[in-house]
Amino acid sequence: MARRLCLITGASAGIGAEFARQYAAFGWDLALTARRTERLEALAQELESAHGISAITIAEDLAKPEAVDAILAALEAKGRHVDALVNNAGYGLPGTFFNTSWEEQADFIRVLYTAPVELAHKVLPGMAERGYGRIINVASLAGYAAGSAGHTLYGSVKAAMIKFTESLNAECAATGQTDIHCTALCPGFTWSEFHDVNGTREDTNKMPKWMWMEAAPVVKAGIDAVNRGQPVVVPGSANKALATLTRILPESLGRAMVSAQSKRYRRMDT
Repeated sequence: MARRLCLITGASAGIGAEFARQYAAFGWDLALTARRTERLEALAQELESAHGISAITIAEDLAKPEAVDAILAALEAKGRHVDALVNNAGYGLPGTFFNTSWEEQADFIRVLYTAPVELAHKVLPGMAERGYGRIINVASLAGYAAGSAGHTLYGSVKAAMIKFTESLNAECAATGQTDIHCTALCPGFTWSEFHDVNGTREDTNKMPKWMWMEAAPVVKAGIDAVNRGQPVVVPGSANKALATLTRILPESLGRAMVSAQSKRYRRMDT
């Protein structure tokens, strides 16, 4: 196939679906993966009809250790390789660290960190061989903020994703892979199903409208940044200001502010 292919995880809704729409509008073929087959197929049909591209759907649960190999095997069976990878799949795990099971926490780490890192590790050799690649890891503004009660691992995993992406982008440049770029996309509050799934929609709806962004400009910021070779991007002026504040505020004040506000977007019950 002459067209490049973008693999998007968590593609059935929200930011993932918007990545699919924007890459399809650029004329890219797509590999869409998530757990919800019906939504993936509906999105694939929509984009094939609208843009004349080819969309492959792969229903997989990234919490399963074999999921990454299954996704890549499905593409190989169709004779396709990954030119761009968008690690978007994710969710919030309500509750505290001690009132949730280890199985829940382990699945969370697998979906939000281990699987994205494994996917990057397994598609990079082919990118290097072809001399072209794009990797966007959807992190979060939470990766900059102080830790909070509830959703215990969310911020730490997103912080790790930012650092991993920075290192990966630097390694590609240092080893002469000048057209392989890796970007950590760090959105703040974005309109999607994320807060419905983790049970915080009622509380987050009370937050100021200026704190929210639509998915389309968030995704555009990520695509533009990775094409420039920018290792980290925080979309939106409000989010940029908040990210800057986390760097300049005294740590004790930052922790106090997060503690005071976290109950609005972190559930400690399950």
